[in-house]
Amino acid sequence: MPKTQDHSDQGLEDKQLTESSMSKNPRIQRYLVAIEYIGTRFFGSQQQPNCRTVVGVLEEAFHKFIGQPVSIFCSSRTDAGVHALSNVCHVDVERISKRKPGEVLPPHEPSVVRRAVNHFLQNEGDISVIDVRCVPNDFHARYKAQERTYFYRLVSGPEPLTTFEKERTWHVQENLDLYAMQEACKVLVGYHDFSSFRASGCQANSPIRTLDELHVCEVPATPYFPSTTEREQSNSSSNDSHLCSVKPEVELPVNSFSNTDDVIDSNNGKNNLEEFGVRRRHRCYVVTARARSFLYHQVRLLVGVLKCAGTGELTTSDVARILDAKTVTAASPMAPACGLYLGRVKYDLPLS
Repeated sequence: MPKTQDHSDQGLEDKQLTESSMSKNPRIQRYLVAIEYIGTRFFGSQQQPNCRTVVGVLEEAFHKFIGQPVSIFCSSRTDAGVHALSNVCHVDVERISKRKPGEVLPPHEPSVVRRAVNHFLQNEGDISVIDVRCVPNDFHARYKAQERTYFYRLVSGPEPLTTFEKERTWHVQENLDLYAMQEACKVLVGYHDFSSFRASGCQANSPIRTLDELHVCEVPATPYFPSTTEREQSNSSSNDSHLCSVKPEVELPVNSFSNTDDVIDSNNGKNNLEEFGVRRRHRCYVVTARARSFLYHQVRLLVGVLKCAGTGELTTSDVARILDAKTVTAASPMAPACGLYLGRVKYDLPLS
């Protein structure tokens, strides 16, 4: 799998990149572009020779739109197989008339850029532009980022992974103890030397990071469809004229996330979960990690430890020991790329 660097400090090379990406031409408009993509068929976000990458596909779409090559700079570098709900990049565009070569026209409106680039991306099927904004020419998508949020999806249970979830989540066959994972999060959140969660090849100058949030919760598996019981409860609530909101009278337990219709076995009074043609759902968990920046593979290494805490392979004391060891060899196996999503990149954007 091709290796990409994370969005940590990279020294002189990155300073040179920053300077080279600052447009000094007043006729050029810099756009901040937010994109979403399914990472399965990408060999990471950064441009690589003879590989399909996020930046490569996006640069090609812009080239088709404006008729000249562009360079795109991402806020966050994602590995092969990693997805993005919102990654952000910047691009400089000089609008040249196609009818009168050499004539410079006023910059396109952001809405025009979004529609046009998505037009040229539509055949890709796994990437699209979700937002565009004009920014000053010294605004850098990577170095102006104040905060990044990643999500990691895990599903647990012995059932084979559903087709809808393949390459979109990590399937753990063992049951996961949510409370144990939450306790492990408390050990890891905050200001630490994260050398134990820093993959070899990381080029950050320092392993010190502040992890502002590390959280795990159970969520409905997707795609979610209501069972017979849930539909009946919803209908009952909506038909009750004195209720102000459509809320079930009986709260569903968190482990009832299932698309199986509740069939009662008359012999023992238990739910019959073996109804033909109906799949029993897995339990689904989401880990949220939020910080200004992350080390190379830090989130996936953190999730690997949290999973082991959930299965009982590690105790909270073991997690603290791994953190204190300050060597990646002490950590649990890294979580696979397929469950990782870049969720949001936060900026203090200038007023439009």
